[in-house]
Amino acid sequence: MLRLDGKVAIVTGAGSGIGAAITELFTNQGAAVAALDVDEVAAQRIVSRLRKDGGNLESFACDVGDTTSVDNAIRGAVDRFGKLDILINNAGIAHIGNVETTTEADLDRIYRVNVKGVYLCTKAAIPHLLKNGGGSIVNLASIASLIGLEDRFAYSMSKGAVLTMTRSVAVDYMAKNIRCNCLCPARVHTPFVDGYLKQHYPGREAEMFEKLSKYQPIGRMGRPDEVATLALYLASDESSFITGQAFPIDGGVLVK
Repeated sequence: MLRLDGKVAIVTGAGSGIGAAITELFTNQGAAVAALDVDEVAAQRIVSRLRKDGGNLESFACDVGDTTSVDNAIRGAVDRFGKLDILINNAGIAHIGNVETTTEADLDRIYRVNVKGVYLCTKAAIPHLLKNGGGSIVNLASIASLIGLEDRFAYSMSKGAVLTMTRSVAVDYMAKNIRCNCLCPARVHTPFVDGYLKQHYPGREAEMFEKLSKYQPIGRMGRPDEVATLALYLASDESSFITGQAFPIDGGVLVK
């Protein structure tokens, strides 16, 4: 169950956090993985570590908001592994602020990565998936695409777009055997969270970590490996009857 033997996956934002967890799990489940990240050193680091355990991986520098960078990385991945079965659009950035405090530059920055990045990677990957007879696309959205969150105006905008792009791609390519779904996590404990707390709450990191954890009714943040496991299911043949769906992984937020 949930094996990816013989499949080739591209993971964006693979150098850390959820992307790194997906890269590791997919590799362990038998996939060949192209690890894409704007931080090439971070991508190379995880690839080197997993290769020591026998993983079949390659790292590629990729700025998901730049057409040439995306095209080169995805073409390079297909040239390296011979085909493409799975695309994980994980790369993303965050922003805190409401509509009044969000500048035009803030909005453009978020849009470039979180929205345009998903568009460019999907657009570049689709021809290769079609050539291979189909495949699975998994996008990282957020519970911010399903409910209103305080001070997350630009971020919520971008993740709402990811949700609707997911459904559009699912409808447009359903008859061509390409499935497209998205994950909607609540807060997940990644290096970004630790960095955010250190920057904005020096000396109060533990206090604020507990507060952020308790936002989820289950009493903690999610783990990257938990999100990766759901991504694995949606990428695998076991989920072949599922497309166009948004899957909350939220520690009970949406039932409160």
